[in-house]
Amino acid sequence: MERRYLNIEELSQYLAVPKQTIYQWTSQKRIPFTKIGRLRFDKERIDDWLKERSIEPENFTKKA
Repeated sequence: MERRYLNIEELSQYLAVPKQTIYQWTSQKRIPFTKIGRLRFDKERIDDWLKERSIEPENFTKKA
């Protein structure tokens, strides 16, 4: 499977947060990233990171 890396601009749009917020998260090591010359973000790892932070409401059942 080919990994899809996002740059800071793409991640900002994907998460709908300002680029400055992403820069803060990376400096605080709060978000997974790779530094290949510039910051790169593995979309699959970002999706997993989002799922880890997801809070389900009480009495929520997932549909198959």
